[in-house]
Amino acid sequence: MPWDWTPETLGALERFLAERGLTEGSLTARPIGDGHSNLTFLVGDGERNVVVRRPPPPPTPPGANDMLREARLLTALEGTAVPVPRVLATADADEVLDVPFYVMSFASGPVVTTTTPDPLADPESRREIAYDLMDVLGDLHAVDWRGVGLGDLGRPEGFNARHLNRMGRLVADESGNPPSDFADVTSWLAANVPPESGAALVHCDFRIGNVVLAPDRPGRVRAVLDWELATIGDPLLDVGYFLATVPEPGQQRNATAELSSAMLEPGYPSRSDLARRYSTKTGRDLTGLSWYTTLALWKLAVLYEYSRRRVSSGGDPYYTDPSLVQRFLADARVAAGLETATSTSRR
Repeated sequence: MPWDWTPETLGALERFLAERGLTEGSLTARPIGDGHSNLTFLVGDGERNVVVRRPPPPPTPPGANDMLREARLLTALEGTAVPVPRVLATADADEVLDVPFYVMSFASGPVVTTTTPDPLADPESRREIAYDLMDVLGDLHAVDWRGVGLGDLGRPEGFNARHLNRMGRLVADESGNPPSDFADVTSWLAANVPPESGAALVHCDFRIGNVVLAPDRPGRVRAVLDWELATIGDPLLDVGYFLATVPEPGQQRNATAELSSAMLEPGYPSRSDLARRYSTKTGRDLTGLSWYTTLALWKLAVLYEYSRRRVSSGGDPYYTDPSLVQRFLADARVAAGLETATSTSRR
């Protein structure tokens, strides 16, 4: 864990929460979640629990740790069909900590990563979970983002090309060229940029490990978490990303698919079934989906490479292993049709 509470910071948080009637007295705090970006803590006084979310210590990718933006977005989604935690308080940098943070309600329930817990661990419940994920994604993309006050969150026109170029600059050299091992996928993406399929609020990290489920059958999404990368853009970006995180039987899994390995259990639908569910829910044409899936895998490779380069200057040591980047690139080549899939027994 790159950062944790000290007696002084926890004391400052105790006073902040008590002044707002959210907790009372001494607090305990423990990290929750499986991510390596913004830090999330379950904080409680023995009777009441809240969740505190703050950015990690630097360095972090530009724009990936704006806590007040994330809190604003969650507040805007209250009352929509998208289930989200309720924002309870926000704090600017140096008001309590040296960084901004926000406090949200605690949504109790399982977060599925490597296994599906009982009583949801039967094929029918697993199927219900997966289909509800796609339905929630469809509900997100149907949100009137202007109507809820998010009209300034992003620029949907030209989003695909602009997003590709912006992410590529994170790892490009001084001449703007990608690293040699990124070159083939980067060139394919640039040569095949599709026109935007529409404009919607997009999560940009929508996967099974970023939702809390209702604890009882049938499997339903109780809250969608981790909105740090959300913006206004092409909704198929979310669909391609989600499918990129779904592991396939017999294939070596990249780091994000490892966090969704429960979806190999009996009952979880295939990628094609999940795409069909989304298309039925929204009416969207998914014939060009391979570009978005390739983009998602390439983007993960970019972010992991960016973070790997910064380990020596105090970044998260999780990213040290260069094979993490190479697995994403290998999967991106398969998604683009540049290579064929290789089974786990041959890698």
